[in-house]
Amino acid sequence: MEWPARLCGLWALLLCAGGGGGGAAPTETQPPVTNLSVSVENLCTVIWTWNPPEGASPNCSLWYFSHFGDKQDKKIAPETRRSKEVPLNERICLQVGSQCSTNESEKPSILVEKCISPPEGDPESAVTELQCIWHNLSYMKCSWLPGRNTSPDTNYTLYYWHRSLEKIHQCENIYREGQYFGCSFDLTKVKDSSFEQHSVQIMVKDNAGKIKPSFNIVPLTSRVKPDPPHIKNLSFHNDDLYVQWENPQNFISRCLFYEVEVNNSQTETHNVFYVQEAKCQNPEFERNVENTSCFMVPGVLPDTLNTVRIRVKTNKLCYEDDKLWSNWSQEMSIGKKRNSTLYITMLLIVPVIVAGAIIVLLLYLKRLKIIIFPPIPDPGKIFKEMFGDQNDDTLHWKKYDIYEKQTKEETDSVVLIENLKKASQ
Repeated sequence: MEWPARLCGLWALLLCAGGGGGGAAPTETQPPVTNLSVSVENLCTVIWTWNPPEGASPNCSLWYFSHFGDKQDKKIAPETRRSKEVPLNERICLQVGSQCSTNESEKPSILVEKCISPPEGDPESAVTELQCIWHNLSYMKCSWLPGRNTSPDTNYTLYYWHRSLEKIHQCENIYREGQYFGCSFDLTKVKDSSFEQHSVQIMVKDNAGKIKPSFNIVPLTSRVKPDPPHIKNLSFHNDDLYVQWENPQNFISRCLFYEVEVNNSQTETHNVFYVQEAKCQNPEFERNVENTSCFMVPGVLPDTLNTVRIRVKTNKLCYEDDKLWSNWSQEMSIGKKRNSTLYITMLLIVPVIVAGAIIVLLLYLKRLKIIIFPPIPDPGKIFKEMFGDQNDDTLHWKKYDIYEKQTKEETDSVVLIENLKKASQ
C-alpha cells in the first residue's frame, strides 16, 4: 500500500488512500516561506523576495500565493519574488504563503507578512495635488501645491524615472505659476511597443530635507494631451463646407477624437460637431498627405463669412484617459464678410432720408390740396366784422371820435355867439 501514497504529489488536489481499511487521510499543511524581505528600486518599485519553506514535502510542486494587505492583486506563481510600482505615500504590506497547486481555493500555508513604510517626515509638509500630463507624447509637465507646514522659500526638487531611462533623472526646469509649482522634462515616445506599458515614477522633495517626500505613478496610457491640429484647407462643394486639417505629430487619426466648431458671421450661429472618424469624399482632397483628416459640415451658406477651429483629444481605443482636450487650433475663415462701416452708415442715413421724404411729401400734399380745393370765403365772417361786436380798442377810438366831434361843435357855437355880439355892437 506504499505505492498509492507516493502518488500524492499535489496534496491539495488528491486525497491519499490510507491503510488496508481504505479510510481518507487528512491533507498536510505546508510550512511557511522563509526570509521574506522587501526593498525599493528606482523611485517607486517595491520588491519582495523570499526563500522556499523549510521541510516542504518532496512530492509537492511549490507555488506561492501572495496578496497585499487589502487582499487585492491576488497572485499565484512559482517565483519567489514579486514587485509592484506603488507611490510610497502610505504603508504597504505583502502577505505570502506556499501551497502545492495553482488552485486558489486551496488553503495555503501560514501567511507571512512584510511591510514597507513611507519616508519619515511631517505629513503636513508634503506637497499636495501632485499630477503630471504627457504633452503630445514628447514632454511631461508636472505641477503641485506646497504643503501646509512649508516655508515659502522652500527649494523643491523633482526626480523622475522610466524604464527607457538608464537612471533616475532630476528635473531642472522648476517654475512657479500662481500658487502652483511645476517642472517639465523631455519624454519622447520611442518605437518600442512596450514603451507605453510602463509608467513614469515621480518624487518631489526639497533640497534641505525638511519636507516629507511625495510620490506619484503616471501611466503613459492616461493623462495625455495632444497639441492642437493645424487647419490646412477650407472649401465649398454643393453648399457643404469641407474642412481638412493635419493631426498633431506622434498621433494617428484612429486614436483621436475631434471637435469642429463653425461660426457664421451673418446668422451669428455657433455650431459644434463631434467627429469620431474624420473622413470625407471631396475631389480636392483626394491627394491627401499623410496624417491628415477631413470632415464635411453640411448646410453652410457660402456667401457669408464662416470661421472654423478644431481641437482634439485621445480616445479610449488607444488610451485609458479621454478627458484632456488640446488647445484650439488657429482659426481659418472662408467666405465674405459684410462691410460693417457701410452697414452702420446705411442704418444711420436711411432713416434720415425716409423722414425727409415724408416731410416733403406732406408739404407737397398740402400745397396740392390748396391748388385743387381753394378756400371759399365765409360771408358770415365778413358781416360779423362789419356789424358784429367790436373789441375794446375799436370802441375806444369810436368814443374818442365822438368826443372830438362834440368838442368841435361846442367850439364852433361859442365862436358864432361871439361874432354875433360883435356885430350887434
